[in-house]
Amino acid sequence: MKTTTQVISTAGRGDSVRDGSAAPQRIIILGSTGSIGENTLRVVSSLPGRFEIVGLAAETNIDRLFAQAVAYGVSHLAITAPHKTAVTKLDGVRVFRGANACVELINDQTADILVCAVNGVAGLLPVLEAIHRGCRIALATKEVLVAAGELVMDAARQAQVPILPVDSEHNALFQCLHGEPERSVRRLLLTASGGPFAFRPDIDFEKVTPEEALNHPRWRMGRKISIDSATLMNKGLEIMEAHWLFGVSVDRITVLLHRESLVHSLVEFVDGNLLAQLSPPDMRYAIQYALTWPDRLDGGLPPLDLAQAAALHFESPDMQRFPCLQLARVAADRGGTFPAALNAANEVAVQRFLDGDLPFAGIWRIVERVMERHDTIPHPGLDAILETDKWARIEAAATH
Repeated sequence: MKTTTQVISTAGRGDSVRDGSAAPQRIIILGSTGSIGENTLRVVSSLPGRFEIVGLAAETNIDRLFAQAVAYGVSHLAITAPHKTAVTKLDGVRVFRGANACVELINDQTADILVCAVNGVAGLLPVLEAIHRGCRIALATKEVLVAAGELVMDAARQAQVPILPVDSEHNALFQCLHGEPERSVRRLLLTASGGPFAFRPDIDFEKVTPEEALNHPRWRMGRKISIDSATLMNKGLEIMEAHWLFGVSVDRITVLLHRESLVHSLVEFVDGNLLAQLSPPDMRYAIQYALTWPDRLDGGLPPLDLAQAAALHFESPDMQRFPCLQLARVAADRGGTFPAALNAANEVAVQRFLDGDLPFAGIWRIVERVMERHDTIPHPGLDAILETDKWARIEAAATH
């Protein structure tokens, strides 16, 4: 299996904007009103003339979506869920609505880059459609590769379409692996902030409230990913994402707790050397590199002050306290549709916790019970993945 570095190199560098005479890269942002989407727009604003926003999509925050359209001169939008909002129409703007709205937006607009930052497996069909249309993917939705890594990566290779990771950890690995042959890599080391609980052994997980779990010490993220960070499920999902992006077996991917969140990941090579990527805990660094690759541009982001950082700490996570990490490894080892089942069950369990229907520790209990009932399908196609996703959601919603 080829690494992402190798896959991307076969796809070419794209039509990079190098001077004022070159056309700007056309971007569609799915999930534009979330944290990644808003930061993407900030990056675009910091590099005038480099990009043009041609499409925006959101699920529920319609007022903000329309405000973004006005601010960036965007005439094509997608709204994926019904809403009650004071703003229902904007002159000169076409709005696609419904579950298939993102795919319709991608089909309607010619884009060079798709930024996928929607929640969960909802990003799968739009990403596949964008790949089919030859659109470079800046991927922030890790669940796309968790549920359908083999399918998506095969499609990207066949279409010669680059997939650039936006997650800070995978973006860091991509930078460290650049130009390195696969045979030289011993291990990938994903760093984890630990969320609000990894360094608090006194916490009773049966009594954790949504407000406590959402209170991330370092990052400001959406609700679902914040809960995944608190359970460390996000690191389990990232292990699977790294496996598909870089062609490294799951047993060669390690998680390290790193409370400062300055080292975003590391690569250990067979000669014992380590390469790490460092930057402040701000998603704009990873987003900008994904958008401007293979170039590095000055977007006004301040460099990390190592003297101010002073010290960096690393330790292994407690697998007993955070079962989601092991559940994700089990799903990855079993393969087939197991990762899709785990991902869907987790999405439902997280929402049940946020709704007050489940204790915090109930998240991993629900996921484990759904996995126990699942019979995997090896090398699944799209239909099998979507059917598994649907089945696992029903099981997770009914399980107590």
